[in-house]
Amino acid sequence: MERNYACEGILAGEPVAWYEPEYKSLVENWSWFTEKLYPITRRKSEVEHRIDLTNGGYLEMWSLQDKDASRGRHYKRVVINEAAKVPALDYSWNAVIRVTLADLRGSAMIGSTPKGLNFFWQLYKKGDDKLEPEWACFTKTTYDNPYIPRDELEDMRRSLPEIIFQQEILAQFINMEGSVFRRVQEAARLQPLAAPLPGHQYIAGVDVAASVDFTVLSVMDAGSKEMVFMDRFNRVDYNVLIDRLDAAYKRWNMTAMKIEANSIGQPVIDNLVSRGIHVIPFTTTAATKQVIIQNLQAAFENGQIAILNDPVLVGELLSFEAKRNASGSFSYSAPEGLHDDCVLSLSIAWDAIYNRPWLIS
Repeated sequence: MERNYACEGILAGEPVAWYEPEYKSLVENWSWFTEKLYPITRRKSEVEHRIDLTNGGYLEMWSLQDKDASRGRHYKRVVINEAAKVPALDYSWNAVIRVTLADLRGSAMIGSTPKGLNFFWQLYKKGDDKLEPEWACFTKTTYDNPYIPRDELEDMRRSLPEIIFQQEILAQFINMEGSVFRRVQEAARLQPLAAPLPGHQYIAGVDVAASVDFTVLSVMDAGSKEMVFMDRFNRVDYNVLIDRLDAAYKRWNMTAMKIEANSIGQPVIDNLVSRGIHVIPFTTTAATKQVIIQNLQAAFENGQIAILNDPVLVGELLSFEAKRNASGSFSYSAPEGLHDDCVLSLSIAWDAIYNRPWLIS
């Protein structure tokens, strides 16, 4: 797929770049391109790893052992092959490769076998995010390859460790260390409700963000402990944020809305209270965050909670990390570069249900 994507660009007369994690992995694809493009090649440089075609299109190949490789160049298409193996992929993509596409409004294909929840996984998850319309993601397993004998695959299923089989053959992103929540996919079995059910009580947990992060509202059925609705947004005016929370409260006939009071949360709470909304403030500290995260962790472990099958929510839960402090306590957060607003919103909602039974009267 990556080779076809690159060839389509070159044959259309475009400047195209191909990136590999290291020089050794570049050689095989360089040989393939030089052989296939030989009949229409005008010039080839083994030193520069560049092929110029007779139609004006050209291909340049780079090893990302140099994280600044291709700085200052301009491309219409780029391919990053085996991206999960690139040590400084976040830097190379954000500071170098993405910039090379700006002048020509180019596009990129970033492919790899998964290798944990690293920066490649972050880029992949953009394709699941409806707020990132320019991104798309696709998964193919080794079973989709018609040239691999099925008996070999079944032998690997029997002989390989399950976690390795899932990653290498089924192309699944596996967090092998530091993960907090288990049984997430099992709990993610619901679709959003269109409207509240008669006789049911609903509460919401809200994580309020300023600009870069997201404001997330998670609505739960207090009786069934099922998540019924989630609203996630950012970069809206303050009044729009207030109106959106107000509308959700009234739409779901909520018993209460529990909102983080830190940062801009308190002014939001004051405004909503002035509108007659029953708000319970929640102040996030290291201690209170540990409590609500561990309670949500137990809810997943014990099968007490059911959540929406939303890719952004599930992705945040799977990547959420715990680190033990010197004191023996834990600190919790998303990996660097990722968000945890959905996790915190859901944790606050669960706290409102599980630890505040007086709300459900």
